[in-house]
Amino acid sequence: MSQQFHSPITAVLGPTNTGKTHLAVERMCAHSSGMIGFPLRLLAREVYDRVVALKGENRVALVTGEEKIVPPDARWFLCTAEAMPMDRDFGFVAIDEAQLAINPERGHIFTNRILHARGRDETMILGSESLRPLIRQLLPDAEIITRPRFSTLTYVGPRKLSRLPRRSAIVAFSIEDVYAIAEMLRRQHGGAAIVMGSLSPQTRNAQVKMYQDGEVDFLVATDAIGMGLNLDVSHIAFAALKKFDGRRRRRLTLSEIGQIAGRAGRHQKDGSFGVLSGSISSDELQVEEIERLEDHDFPTLDWLYWREAEPDCSSVDDLIQSLEEGPGERLLQPAPEAIDLAVLKRLAQDQNVRKLVSGSDDVRRLWEAASIPDFRKVGADHQARFVASLWPWLAQGSGRIPHARMAQEIARLENVQGDISTLAARIAAARSWSYIAQKPHWVERAEAMVERTQSLEQMLSDAMHSQLTQRFVDKRTRVLMRGLGKNLFDQDVAIEPDGTLLVEGLEIGVLRGFQFVVPSDSRREDRKMLLAAAERYLGQIMTDKADALAKAPDSVLSLVPDAAGQSAIMWVDSRLAVLSKGKGLLHPELKFDPSVKEMSADNAKKVEDRVRLWLENMKTKHLEGLMKIDALASDADTPPSVRALFAQIVEAGGIIPRLKVDQAVRALDNDMRGVARRAGLVFGALDIFHHALMKPGAVLWRSALFAAFDEQPMMQLPDDNAVHLKEWKFASPDIASRSGFRPVGSEYVRVDMAERLIKQAHEARQAGHVFAIDPALATSLGLSSSIHEALLEMAGFVKADGPPADGDAKADATKPENSPSPAEEVKGAIKADEKLAPDAAVVATTESNEAVEPDKTPETFWRWQGMRKPQHGKSGQKKGKRPPRKGGRTDQSRKQPARKPEPVLAKAGGAFAELAALKDSMKK
Repeated sequence: MSQQFHSPITAVLGPTNTGKTHLAVERMCAHSSGMIGFPLRLLAREVYDRVVALKGENRVALVTGEEKIVPPDARWFLCTAEAMPMDRDFGFVAIDEAQLAINPERGHIFTNRILHARGRDETMILGSESLRPLIRQLLPDAEIITRPRFSTLTYVGPRKLSRLPRRSAIVAFSIEDVYAIAEMLRRQHGGAAIVMGSLSPQTRNAQVKMYQDGEVDFLVATDAIGMGLNLDVSHIAFAALKKFDGRRRRRLTLSEIGQIAGRAGRHQKDGSFGVLSGSISSDELQVEEIERLEDHDFPTLDWLYWREAEPDCSSVDDLIQSLEEGPGERLLQPAPEAIDLAVLKRLAQDQNVRKLVSGSDDVRRLWEAASIPDFRKVGADHQARFVASLWPWLAQGSGRIPHARMAQEIARLENVQGDISTLAARIAAARSWSYIAQKPHWVERAEAMVERTQSLEQMLSDAMHSQLTQRFVDKRTRVLMRGLGKNLFDQDVAIEPDGTLLVEGLEIGVLRGFQFVVPSDSRREDRKMLLAAAERYLGQIMTDKADALAKAPDSVLSLVPDAAGQSAIMWVDSRLAVLSKGKGLLHPELKFDPSVKEMSADNAKKVEDRVRLWLENMKTKHLEGLMKIDALASDADTPPSVRALFAQIVEAGGIIPRLKVDQAVRALDNDMRGVARRAGLVFGALDIFHHALMKPGAVLWRSALFAAFDEQPMMQLPDDNAVHLKEWKFASPDIASRSGFRPVGSEYVRVDMAERLIKQAHEARQAGHVFAIDPALATSLGLSSSIHEALLEMAGFVKADGPPADGDAKADATKPENSPSPAEEVKGAIKADEKLAPDAAVVATTESNEAVEPDKTPETFWRWQGMRKPQHGKSGQKKGKRPPRKGGRTDQSRKQPARKPEPVLAKAGGAFAELAALKDSMKK
């Protein structure tokens, strides 16, 4: 809040079904004004209706992102946590479900409310008992009250779907599972209501009301049921204990299981929970977990997510930096990149957007626009494009979206025809425009737009409720095994997460990807019956799976070596295709699995198109720099010498020893070299490489592409964070280079780290002709002194006979004022601002993560000799050059006169010769 009140703070902690929300409502109504922040719009609406009944409609406000009811005399506000008006003064303030401060996407909002939302007379924090230690440390003056559960919660074990008691809720974690379970409940029990976070609040309200009124006895829900919804549920059955959280598929935490299971039972009515028989294989609840769930004994939280609530809006870059800063408090952790920040970053890269940002007010407006919720769940890229389409209206003229533009978008959505998925997409879009309409400073004729968007959302929600009811309640379900015989397979039918098809709990086969396999131990006379049953039942499932894959995010597919070492593209644990040799390294062919080819033509095309799109997306994501270099190598506008160099670099996979292309590099003038560097190339002393190709994803994909192009198995890769390999053997230096490593002695050093060590050595040359090199960096990377010395010798450094003499220092002091220092010289080869590696500070080897102890030896001194030049011709010498003496150095190399900057650069070869040429051209 804008005011910092020193009112009493009460933390009411305990398990679900303890009446915490009811207590907060009573306390709020006892004050002259108050506000409660809830995790769900649906819950805020439920409490709003309750308070309206007590205080009157003209004195109660409802504030969410998509709905605002704020009468002029409103004194009690019910809000979602994000929409709480923090600049208003209230006698009472409460935040509900405060443990959501650990949520990766929304946690920083709840943390901010815990730390800063304060009532003038009283503040209340409602949450799980797991918050207790953090409340004590973050809010030492807070009074902590424990509210015990009013009823008992008991584990009753696994049960079949057909054996579940009335008033049960089945919890699943995907739309496909929710619909499949609802379909079976319709056949076995007459129907089910559906509650999912992706449904609009109106649709969820209608579905909940249908369940609460007893029209159906079962509820199928996602984990949204655990967010404080008050339902008359006696039993919770988990169809799975794993879910995809937006980043990975993981098992639910004990607290998450308890939050959901705790919805069973109401006030003093006992509840039970269990798992759905046949839906969970080996991942069942353990005895210790069951005991802790029944006792409401959950792990305590060690930290909460945090993000700057009032970021610096001086500029877009300052805003992003401020949002990414850490909290500086060990009990708080920086929040993962939420969708709003990801959208902001993409908008910041759009020059059409940036040119319309001229001051701090525009920066704040851009941040507000980037914070439009992604109701459509389309991801940061698509959401950023949506916001960018609105930005010219918001940033210019009146700063409002024209009425005609909004009316056109709304009219496009006013269509109630279509299936459930089509209606869901329209509702999501309508919710976006409802959110925008609630910003009166964004739209023309705001009141009319609010009314129209709310009417649209209600119309679509009614149609969705009708569709769900028609499909899962009102109509008879499709017969599973039509014509297969009387009473066959007419009971429980379910598919486990591992693909096992179950009928009455018995396995009839396994669906592996898109291939159905009858159990090997089946009797011969049963096999045809099983295949016929599966064919009829799996026809739609195959279509659903193909549709699900076509719409699935890129993260559900992966690239792994199969049993033969081929570069296989997997969907969960099912192989869809393998990479094979194509017309070039970056253009492999796809060989699809036979199970994909055996599908119907429409389904096969969906799968094949999705895999091809994923392959292109992954190449763009991990190998974008290499693909750009490849494009430049094929571009007729690229100078021929640059094209030749780029072609060799692409053939080498983006990392190539400098000696192999030395002549091509020498042929580049300054403009050409600029083209190369803008393409992301780093011209190192030993290697030329693209800085982004050091990342683990790029290494994996280059390995896969090389394996496909060479028609060889994928090679084993070092650990992702390895920068130095001791016990590791590559088949050849070229193979090492493909993994990003350079052989040094009997060990390997990642090329960007090798260049960093060489750069450090050149910087040390500023001390004089003879100089010492700090071994700390090499030691931190795990390099022994012998390996470090071998690397330096490869780079043109030799050990000096002793410490620098007085003459060396004097010679250094007599350099002309405008003479470049060695550190400046080396910038021609390794730019100081190059992003050589994302994890440059990581110390890792294949044996240990411990840094090598520095050798207890006297200090070593070095001098610069210059890197050896590549050999040309049979004799290994250029024409006109004097051959070296047998068994020794040339006279020229033995004699070491005092060096001036330009001769040093000219003789150094490689990158330093480039800088000398640049300086000569500048003098001319």
